[in-house]
Amino acid sequence: MQIYSFSPFGYEGNLVSVEVDIRRGIPAIDIVGLADGAVKESRERMKSAIRNSGYEFPSERVLISLSPADLKKEGAGFDLPVALGVLCAAEASSPKKSGGALLDQKALVMGELELSGAVRPARAVNAAVWTAAAAGIRRCVVPAANADEAMEVPGMKVFAAENLREAFSALFDDSSFSGARVPSDDSLPPGSEEIEGVFFPSLSESASFGELFGQKELVRACQIAAAGGHNLLAFGPPGCGKTLALQNFGALLPLLTVEEARSVTRIHSIAGLMPRGQGLLRKAPFRQPHMSASLEGLCGGGASCRPGEASLAHNGVLFLDEAAEFKSSVLQMLRVPLESGSISLSRAGRTAVYPARFQLLMAANPCPCGNYGSDKKVCLCSSRSVEMYWKKFSAPLLDRIDIRVKVDLPDCEERERRAFSVKDLRPKIARAVRIQRERQKTRNARLGPAEISLYCRLGKEAKEILDSAVLRHDFSPRAAAACSKIARTIADMEGSLEILPEHMAEAVDFRRVEGVLA
Repeated sequence: MQIYSFSPFGYEGNLVSVEVDIRRGIPAIDIVGLADGAVKESRERMKSAIRNSGYEFPSERVLISLSPADLKKEGAGFDLPVALGVLCAAEASSPKKSGGALLDQKALVMGELELSGAVRPARAVNAAVWTAAAAGIRRCVVPAANADEAMEVPGMKVFAAENLREAFSALFDDSSFSGARVPSDDSLPPGSEEIEGVFFPSLSESASFGELFGQKELVRACQIAAAGGHNLLAFGPPGCGKTLALQNFGALLPLLTVEEARSVTRIHSIAGLMPRGQGLLRKAPFRQPHMSASLEGLCGGGASCRPGEASLAHNGVLFLDEAAEFKSSVLQMLRVPLESGSISLSRAGRTAVYPARFQLLMAANPCPCGNYGSDKKVCLCSSRSVEMYWKKFSAPLLDRIDIRVKVDLPDCEERERRAFSVKDLRPKIARAVRIQRERQKTRNARLGPAEISLYCRLGKEAKEILDSAVLRHDFSPRAAAACSKIARTIADMEGSLEILPEHMAEAVDFRRVEGVLA
């Protein structure tokens, strides 16, 4: 039995071969292979775990080699593979001990050991199992708490270990390994509902627009953004409801496809954020970092290149509340992943590339005091302070925001109107999402120039509206393309094959707003 473990680094990581040699000499345990402090401490943990599990620890000199030797090994996830390596080496030297034969195959093993021999959860199990499967390894022994995420890898046989004794016994019995699940886009996940062939998470009281009154334009903008995956900026005075609407934006998003969920699950597994008993993460991520977030916190970093908020929001939403209060360098960093859909991190001569194709939502006040442009309140900000406030965003960043909506305080009559219902908003979103998946396999917001020419063909009247807007508002080529993509989304929501003039007119209105962005 050849035992492998996993060393997380970036999105990919590396397999680590665990070799154990028991030889005559003064009893001692030596670990070679550039191990960090946590790995070196596994000597004492696994020694106690072996004895407390009812096995005899070898009285000879034990040499443990972790290769490749020039790769730094980190974390406590090496406890279980090292312990099994020692037991397998002892078994090989005394084949009559167990009365059975070890499986003559490779196996991935991960897990932290308690002194009692119980197996604790490990980080990056999903990424490790995918890497092992790509290398031709078909068996893995993982902690029971991580078994569900390992079971999602096709072709892998998984054993969920509660303790060291169970894990070692599994190496003699192939039938103890369970086959992987094969998820399907057509299967209805528990606690979800189906609308026009698209699955949505179940409605909850915490995810609704029940307290949002009179903001019809803002809710319409959210509906279009959710249907097409468009970036959105909402700005207005304090208390107008922009933050409330965007915080509940996740209720409008459909569940991820299996392909989308696999990359999301891998990233969250690497970050150590997988809930216990969770397999594929089908619900779209919704990340809301605090305005004090650092550049490394948003893009990722550290010695092992852990994912940041931008990567954790992959295939989901990154919401920046009070966006103008974020550091300018943090905001400008978003320009690259918004364009490329990935983030490249370099540390100590190694490079890691994380997927980061997220939908950016931003909420901001019109000025530092929040009263700029108000008819009822006085703005205390100078023109210079307002200018510096909006300069934090920069024109290149704002140009990548497809939908901009100015939100005003609702009047008394609007506050008495019926609140908006997520249940009423979802059908048009489902229709648009289904059409996009069948037509181009991606969201409208991600269409490239060639795809825009193919899928966003404009009639004469719609093209005249767009050309007029380009001249009147001095739209950039990216802004003109955004109008076409928004109009395509609106047409999909209505089930229209063609982009009609009214679709383009609404798209132009959401791209260009009067006020501080004029």
